[in-house]
Amino acid sequence: MGLIGVTGATGHVGGRVARRLAAGGAPQRLVVRDAARAPALPGAEVAVATYADAGSLVEAFTGVDVLLLVSAAEDADRVRQHHNAVEAAAAAGVRRVVYTSFLGAAPDCTFTFGRDHAATERFLADAGLEATVLRNSFYLDVLPEFVTDGVLRGPAGDGRLAAVAREDVADAALAALLDDRHAGRTYDLTGPESTTLAEVAAELTRAGGTEVRYVDETVEEAYASRASSGAPRWMLDGWVSTYTAIASGELDVVSGAVEELTGHPPLGLREVLAQR
Repeated sequence: MGLIGVTGATGHVGGRVARRLAAGGAPQRLVVRDAARAPALPGAEVAVATYADAGSLVEAFTGVDVLLLVSAAEDADRVRQHHNAVEAAAAAGVRRVVYTSFLGAAPDCTFTFGRDHAATERFLADAGLEATVLRNSFYLDVLPEFVTDGVLRGPAGDGRLAAVAREDVADAALAALLDDRHAGRTYDLTGPESTTLAEVAAELTRAGGTEVRYVDETVEEAYASRASSGAPRWMLDGWVSTYTAIASGELDVVSGAVEELTGHPPLGLREVLAQR
């Protein structure tokens, strides 16, 4: 295998993958927006590019054999940014792409940001690139950040999800990057068990020693409670549909893919909270 390209190397998942690659001595190029923020890793090259600048991406990807394409931050223009990245990978001659998608990605999925991922998966196919698609559930690590003033609120009802740890996503991405047998495959990456948000709140209470309550809002209440943020409508839609996607049952999936890819079982919420 030749040079591995890692986008999002300053972020939670890309950074973890880059450190794992460096520890294993794999040649890699870190593709970052700001070279000053790139992690200093032995044997790693650094290239500066943004998903908004197609030309910079082609230059950054040239010479890369296998690319980790970490999805961009939520943005009204994210679909175009991802299209830039996929087209640049094809133009640069990248042989295979490992893409961090979302569980249940589809043009009409309830989670509005998941639709961006469906579009990107289509771009990869249309570009003729070999791809390994990692469809991640929501991150276990982020669930505590949904709590405000001791309340986890949203219109999720009694829906269930099996959120996944970032550590496990990074381990899975590493395995996918290093083994061509994963080309052309799509993996659902989840945690070990499916839980309601009420159960998540109870676990957060146990771990933190301070009560966390789950409040099941209506959709209208959810928009109203978030309106004061001043966020644009597309962002509010994404925030609210985080919960309605859980309520719909679309995220009630428990997969064995983390263990299949990594050789170890996925972390659960209790283990992730213990590491904080």
